[in-house]
Order: sequence, then structure tokens, then C-alpha cells
Amino acid sequence: MRVLFAGTPEVSLPTLEALIASEHDVVGVLTRADARRGRGRTLHPSPVAAVARQAGLDVRTPATLRGEEGQEVGDWVRSLKADVAVVVAYGRLVPADLLDVPEHGWLNLHFSLLPAWRGAAPVQRAIIAGEEVTGACVFRLEEGLDTGPVYGRITEAISTTDTSGDLLERLARDGAPLVLDVLRSVEDGNAHPEPQDDTLATLAPMLSAADGLVRWDDPALTIDRRIRGVCPAPGAHTTYLGARFRLGPVTPVPEVTDLLPGQLRATKREVLVGTGGCAIRLGQVAPAGRSWMPADAWARGARPEMGTVLGAPAPASDDGEGTV
Repeated sequence: MRVLFAGTPEVSLPTLEALIASEHDVVGVLTRADARRGRGRTLHPSPVAAVARQAGLDVRTPATLRGEEGQEVGDWVRSLKADVAVVVAYGRLVPADLLDVPEHGWLNLHFSLLPAWRGAAPVQRAIIAGEEVTGACVFRLEEGLDTGPVYGRITEAISTTDTSGDLLERLARDGAPLVLDVLRSVEDGNAHPEPQDDTLATLAPMLSAADGLVRWDDPALTIDRRIRGVCPAPGAHTTYLGARFRLGPVTPVPEVTDLLPGQLRATKREVLVGTGGCAIRLGQVAPAGRSWMPADAWARGARPEMGTVLGAPAPASDDGEGTV
């Protein structure tokens, strides 16, 4: 089949690469415009754009699918005469007037077991919620948010150490063969899409930096899941002496229950923090303005005082102001 592909980040690549290597003809690629990154703020292509251009594919990077630029993209999509469009984390809504342009529509690889976790952050929200099983689905795009009929699905266990980055990587890899299976069934006329039950739907809105703020009076498992869910982005954080302090995945320590929420206890081999339940052991940390390092290495240099509380306001300076 003639396939139009739409995707942007690293998780889109396994499907794009599988399509390029398959019997299908990738006739065009839609991806996000080049973005500025790094200290020099230089322009970089998306991972999909880089791979697609190397493969000699026709790549378009519109800043918007609306207005005059959107009209130009729409004309290009129609000119491709694609049989189907495949979408993996493109990052833009497809206008309604383009949804029926390919004969078999736009088929989206979504990283949840729909109708669970409709939205931009399904893997992150599933981990934060403490789910034990998730998966990936291929469904047909329609005007509603991830509401279209499902053509196929796979399941994936969520381990107690999975970050959202770990889980997304596995789902992206295992989702690529699912996409090819669905395309074969569509081409052969054997596809049997199933409508979703909207009464079972849950939402997975995009994460913000606020979602990464650790609340130390939460139970240890809740904190553990939140940190893993926002890792690597937008990332977990608290404060140390009033300055931002980033946190990597942690380990609950059920046998330690004598620390108050946020209270630090640092030894030569570990750094423990109290929660609303048992303590947690810090893994990698990144103090303000510094790179990631093991928590015990940070503590040996910072020498936090016993009883210091993460998340507490900065201590008042002893400069004599206000005294008489």
C-alpha cells in the first residue's frame, strides 16, 4: 500500500523504519518543524525528519496544519494518493477535512489500552496511577480525542522499576509489528475494527512541570510512581535549602519509618528521605546548576545537616537586618 507517515520523536522511529523495510511504499512523511536545542539554540530536525531524509523520502515540516500553510499541506496530502496514513506521536491534530483523504483513513499507534488513557501522556499517567498492565493500540483517527475504532492491540506489563521512558521504548518497539499486522489485515480486507466503550474512558492530559513536584507527605509508593512516571520528562523535583533539586527514580525502604516527610538522613552509602509512610532511598540527583550524580556522592560533598527537610523554604539569612 501507499503509506503517508506522520510522527516526530524517537518513539516514532521503530514504526517508520519497519514501514521503510516493508513491502509498503512510504510516499510522504509529516513531522514537526525543526526545533532549537542545546546551549547554542541551533535548529535540529526531529528524529523522524532525520531518518526520513536519509532514506530519501518526501518530508514536510509545517509549523501548523491551519491557515494558508495548512492548505498547502492539505493539497500535498491529496496529491500523494496514499491508501492509508500511519500516525505515531506526530504532535499535531489532523484537520477534519483530511481524515478521509486516504482510502483507509489515518491509523494511529497509541500507547495505551484504549479507551483507557486517551490523550498526550498515556504511559506517564498509567505509571503514576499505579497500573500494572498497559499496552498499545492501533485505532482510526476521527474528530474526537482518541475515540476511533480499534484495529489491534498488544499488552505490556509495567514493572515496579519502569520509568515512562523505559516503557515507551518497549511499546514503541513492540508496536511496530502491530502496525504492520494491521496494515496487512486492512489490505487483505480482513480488518475488524472494534468500537470503543466511551463509558470506560480515562484521560491522560499532557504533563507539566508541576506534575513533577514531589509532595513528601504522600505515601512512599505514590512518590515512587510519580517520579518514575515523569522520568525523563518533565522530570521530578523538590527543593534543597530553597534551590531546585531534581530527582531520579527512588526505592521505597519499608523498614525505615522514623523520618518525617521530606526529612533527610545521609550516610556514606545512602540518602534516605521520609515520606507520609516509609522512607525512600534516593538514586540519581541533580542539584541546581549541576549534572546528575549518585545521591551518596552528592551528600558527601554537600554534607546536609541531620534533619534537613527537602521541599522546605530556604532558611532566613543571618545578616542582622531588622534587629534593633
